[in-house]
Amino acid sequence: MKTILLPTDFSKISINAIEYAMVMFKDVSCEFYIINVQKSSTFISDDMVVVSASATIYQTIVDAAKKSIKNLISKIKKKHNNTKHQFHSIVDYDNFIDSLNQTTKINNIDLIVMGTKGASGLEKVIFGSNTVRVMQRSNTPVLAIPEGCTYKDLNAVAFTSSFQSLYHQGDLKPLINLTKRCHSKLYVLHVSENDETTNNMNKGIDFFNEYFDDVVYEYMYATNNNVYKTIDNYIKDNNIKLLAMVGRKYSFLERFFSTHTVEKLASYIKIPFLVMHEDI
Repeated sequence: MKTILLPTDFSKISINAIEYAMVMFKDVSCEFYIINVQKSSTFISDDMVVVSASATIYQTIVDAAKKSIKNLISKIKKKHNNTKHQFHSIVDYDNFIDSLNQTTKINNIDLIVMGTKGASGLEKVIFGSNTVRVMQRSNTPVLAIPEGCTYKDLNAVAFTSSFQSLYHQGDLKPLINLTKRCHSKLYVLHVSENDETTNNMNKGIDFFNEYFDDVVYEYMYATNNNVYKTIDNYIKDNNIKLLAMVGRKYSFLERFFSTHTVEKLASYIKIPFLVMHEDI
């Protein structure tokens, strides 16, 4: 049975991500852990010096969150009526990242599915600050769902890599499972920031041919200034439904994790983004 963590703040964007997960895994036996994390600043202020008062406020907020998750689960069950899906409610008072990391460890979570939020004004930011931090600091794969994105048949999936080192089966297990279940064609995009030959990409072809059924290999040259546009153009031209990568420190593609460039990425890429991690 697959275990999936669904963080929510009860916003439309987080609910949309939960809905995406329900449809994406409709034929898979899953245990969904829906979690809401409260911050201390939510109910503790400088003038709250009485412990009993603080405790009362804390309990009130936690109870309200538990009720909201209960109502959310009830609506999901009523809408989807899926006997393959089981649900668990978690309300925590902790640092957001620490809470998710602890929850994933305790419950052996396979995947985190997170909604993303927009910025103020007209500018859209696909990866909210929490999502970026989870991608950076979690060893659990993260699937980020852009605002307003609905599930579409994942018949075409792209995996970006600079092929600076070879992969292992554990690195790409979520992607292997996804492409086999959805019968996806995998487009392996060898992205490089210098005009090198395809030798490095060729080293990884045997691996992908072994673990993926339908693979297309592409070599792409991109500079720091146009990497997002280059990848986005390929996504549009080939009707790619999901983009995936493995987070590796100091690699060219690690720029995806930069909080300074994430807004630029968001202005281009509008599809779900799966981030996996090295199987260390």
